Amino acid sequence: MTEISVGVLTADLLRLGEELDAIARAGVTQVHVDVSDGVFCPGLTMGAPLVKALPSRFRKDVHLMVVDPVDKVAAYVDAGADTISVHVESTRHVHRVLQELDGTGVRRGVAVNPGTPIAAVEPLLDDLELLLVLAVNPGWGGQRFVPATFVKLEAARRLIDERPVALAVDGGITRENVARVAASGVDRVVTGSAVFDGVAPEENARFMLEAARTAGNQPAALAGTGPKEER
Repeated sequence: MTEISVGVLTADLLRLGEELDAIARAGVTQVHVDVSDGVFCPGLTMGAPLVKALPSRFRKDVHLMVVDPVDKVAAYVDAGADTISVHVESTRHVHRVLQELDGTGVRRGVAVNPGTPIAAVEPLLDDLELLLVLAVNPGWGGQRFVPATFVKLEAARRLIDERPVALAVDGGITRENVARVAASGVDRVVTGSAVFDGVAPEENARFMLEAARTAGNQPAALAGTGPKEER
């Protein structure tokens, strides 16, 4: 069954408590925290103090979009992160980062940008629990889901087949394409603005959860069907 991780960066941060209460009522149990240093990709976002402040009723899915994360991951472990994903493009020593996380109890993830081949993560498979495929280029808002991501997800699923590695996708997930994305064989869908639209986060969260759960129980072959408005 495909799970939903809701990105808090798109919430109204001045009303974050209310926004989180709304998605919790809808049944959301996991939140996604995008951490950008303004170097790896544009914009400065949030850091370990916010991760620590998030309510313990949520699992904390931290996505580090930072350069040289090896010296930074400990702060997020201490902040209570349940999953930490680092980019394969962010350091020449990504395996060292995974070693730093070994034994902490945190699920180790590796993220790949749209322009990075899935084969780049193959040497790391024995040391991670999550493969995060980005369907947009990180750091720029308003992008649409890159259609070629579906082919990439198929390659990723083949690569991790029979390994204890979950597959996640992040970026450009909307009401219109969430069912198709969930049916592509992923374990986790990350969505943000489709939930936190400033109008109806609880209703949106319920919709995304139900769509993902329903589609995620269908054969992966359905990934080739459904809305194609993002093309």
